[in-house]
Amino acid sequence: MAAINKTNVARLLDARKVAYELIPYTVDENDLAATHVAEELNEDIAQVFKTLVLRGDKNGLFVCVIPGDQEVDLKKAAKLSGNKKAEMIAVKELQPLTGYIRGGCCPIGMKKPFPTWIHETCQLFPYIFVSAGVRGLQLKINPDDLLQVVGAKPADLIKD
Repeated sequence: MAAINKTNVARLLDARKVAYELIPYTVDENDLAATHVAEELNEDIAQVFKTLVLRGDKNGLFVCVIPGDQEVDLKKAAKLSGNKKAEMIAVKELQPLTGYIRGGCCPIGMKKPFPTWIHETCQLFPYIFVSAGVRGLQLKINPDDLLQVVGAKPADLIKD
């Protein structure tokens, strides 16, 4: 098996001595959904999280990390982040703002740190998956380590 190139995310975790695994998967350019990633990894979709970047009407950008088969509740997210309203940023804004492309967005190592919330179910598992910062590579990490590294808080973020 070919060596996996370390991503910036992996280097940041190494520098902080945080345990993780890099797990490659086959990318389908026509299906960047987390459900596809979970199928490729043969993992429970409840443990494969997607990273979403939102813009609030008062406090600007913030990040929500939620299970891959769920939808972010914009009202809950706005309230948590101290906004009245929030919306997803446009895909074309993602790379200039975060340094990541769609399908490769990671809460670790964005161009600048944004307030981040991770759905509270992350703490039900010994590990979860998030993008390692590039398409085709997932980061397997203890959710408490992820919360700490990102300075994130667990919260209820998804539609009921």
